[in-house]
Amino acid sequence: MEKSYLENFFCCPFQNGFLVFTIGGLFILTVYHFILFFQQKDKTYILYSGYTFFIILSQFNHFEGGFLYDLGGHFYWIMDYPMVYTEIYYILYVLFALQFLNIKEALPSWHKGIMIGLWVIISYCSLLFLYYFLLDPRINEVLLRGYYIFTILMSGLGIVTYIPFFKVNTSLRYYMIIGSLLLLTFSVASLAIHQDLTKNELPVEPSYSVLYVGFLLENILFSLGLGQKQKQILEERNQTQKLLIHQFQENEQLRIEVQKQLEESVKSMELAAKAEKMNLLQASYDKELAELKLLALRSQMNPHFIFNSLNSIKSYIIENEAEEAIYYLNKFAKLIRKFLASTREKESTLQEELDTMKLYVNIENLRFDQQIHFSISGLEKVDPQKILIPSLLLQPFLENAIWHGLSASKEDKKLQINLLTLSEEELALEIIDNGIGLPASNQNQKKKLHKSESVGISLSQERLKHFSQNYTREGEIKLVDLKKVDPSESGVQVIIKIPIKLRE
Repeated sequence: MEKSYLENFFCCPFQNGFLVFTIGGLFILTVYHFILFFQQKDKTYILYSGYTFFIILSQFNHFEGGFLYDLGGHFYWIMDYPMVYTEIYYILYVLFALQFLNIKEALPSWHKGIMIGLWVIISYCSLLFLYYFLLDPRINEVLLRGYYIFTILMSGLGIVTYIPFFKVNTSLRYYMIIGSLLLLTFSVASLAIHQDLTKNELPVEPSYSVLYVGFLLENILFSLGLGQKQKQILEERNQTQKLLIHQFQENEQLRIEVQKQLEESVKSMELAAKAEKMNLLQASYDKELAELKLLALRSQMNPHFIFNSLNSIKSYIIENEAEEAIYYLNKFAKLIRKFLASTREKESTLQEELDTMKLYVNIENLRFDQQIHFSISGLEKVDPQKILIPSLLLQPFLENAIWHGLSASKEDKKLQINLLTLSEEELALEIIDNGIGLPASNQNQKKKLHKSESVGISLSQERLKHFSQNYTREGEIKLVDLKKVDPSESGVQVIIKIPIKLRE
């Protein structure tokens, strides 16, 4: 009884329902992954759905009755090109495998070579089908001869394609390797059985039973692999969200600490200034007043800058650019720490100042979609680790260059800091932008309903004057409109001359 059942199963797949069962299973996979494509927007699903769909079409001509046979009768041309459908599903298989294992990003050189070979095969098949469809009445015979050539070409490409499966570093490769090996094994066995039956002039249907088993086993593994891939994507997304939440919590705590420290510093400085009005000499009073102005300058960046920066970072999260969000969150936290450190020191090294300015421009550049090209030159002329300058001296000028010059410019936005050694006792810092220039900037300010006067530059001049009191050379700040120097140029040049003070 068992032997008779197995014989019936293998010998008559077109009559005993095994063909219908196989087509039905593949049809379910086709529809399911076609729907997933619209849900997930991942073209891996549409490629796999197309792969199973054309396997179905390649077997349509074997139906001998029933609903599908009657349906094919209305669309008789569907059954005329099984070899064409076979060629298409082989091509879709290669595209699906490359997309499924992300070969393009993991192994770009392999991906490029495979795609070139695939396009050669696609071009060959397209020209062959078009030629014989239009000119040769013996379509089936000629397509069969062309199919033999296609088999040779695709077999060679399949061997090459199989190599990166082992090279790519992902657990998903095992689904593709084992599934492909199963189909290859059953396909070779099916071909051997087909040739043996043909040689003995026996019906060839049993060979198709073996092929259908291979189809089912391969696609079961591919479906499991797609499920595993989706699981990995969800796990990575959840992990990224946890990291972002943790980072936001840390930054919120840091923001609160910054706010408290700034408020306490302002209060303490106000109290100290009141007491020293009666007890200290005028020189001591001037010194403390300069430090209070420095604190006021630093506190300008607090609520508004933090709010805008976090909003910019939030946009990366909304757009699901997790890596960019984490990258700029880290830079933002580092910048806040540097500002905090500067509130405790009225002087910093030139290297620390330049590092802080790099971070500041990088964060501000978020709102300009990275359009500002920022550079620093001349470091080889000095030792920035030893030279001391007033903390955050450059920040107001960079802020003015960005928001009053470059923000309104439609040109390629450039901002640079140049270090010039005037003598052994004096250093010059240049801040140059190619914005709209001083006259246009002043005109824009007049048009605004709510005018805001920045005190940053005047505070910087007072601080530089105080810094230079014990030196023979006085500090100097000069603003130059570049259009007055050269009508073909635009922008502002800030020249800051400062006496060289070395760290002890």
